[in-house]
Amino acid sequence: MTYRHLPFEEYFINTSEDFTHTGRATYPVKYVAVKYNTTRLGRLVGVAHEVNYEMHYEPERDVIQIHFQRTFGAVDWFANVFEFASRYYRAIEFEDEPLQLRVHHGWGNMYLAVKQAVREQWKALQDAHPEAATEILGWSLGSGIACLCCQDLNYNFGVKPYLYTFGSVRPFKCTPLNRKRMQRYLATLYTDCANFADINDLITYMPPFRGFTMIHRVKLGTDLPRSFFRLIHPFRYHVHYDLPELYKKLPGRTVEGEDDGQETGEAGERA
Repeated sequence: MTYRHLPFEEYFINTSEDFTHTGRATYPVKYVAVKYNTTRLGRLVGVAHEVNYEMHYEPERDVIQIHFQRTFGAVDWFANVFEFASRYYRAIEFEDEPLQLRVHHGWGNMYLAVKQAVREQWKALQDAHPEAATEILGWSLGSGIACLCCQDLNYNFGVKPYLYTFGSVRPFKCTPLNRKRMQRYLATLYTDCANFADINDLITYMPPFRGFTMIHRVKLGTDLPRSFFRLIHPFRYHVHYDLPELYKKLPGRTVEGEDDGQETGEAGERA
């Protein structure tokens, strides 16, 4: 079966649990909660972290779809704000040289806590439906976990998922020495990818430190230029990805530069 993606606004409505109450959700997403605790502070005060995901098979499109939940509760905000870069994997081989992957510490810990369950469930569905494509979705915090899942499934199983995220954060950390190699590596992980980021969505610039990057950032938004006053209104510009008109303006998907805000080119037309 030829792969067919849904309208992008529909992915957001579904993966955000219809946050803006459009009533157009295709199905209810029922997340599985996995609790974990990797921080000394958490162990000291008895507060556990939690990461939430959902996975299912869609026979109508022959697709395995994986969702990762947005920030939900104070403990998720702790992971977002206070747990920064750390090593995620040991060095991997890319272009015949070692490449050290680093990611945001909090989001890395979240995916490490859930990756075995995700791998096993995905593998069972893939074995049952060997021709199925894989879609990975996330909004806000969930976008960072979705990117790590894409890297994990590609690295361990060789699959190239379709990765679509919204209000997308920047989970990977590069250095001036490996920045270009890291971007080349990240570009090998997927069949198609769009990490949608409104230019006035403050969350899409998180973490706000040089060197953090995402997989294939796709700039979109209204005709309004980026401004400080719009950036401090995330409840307007971080929750409107259910608007179809945002995606109609992207016939060739302009990609914004990861660190310097410059455009790096256009992706091809979709099939």
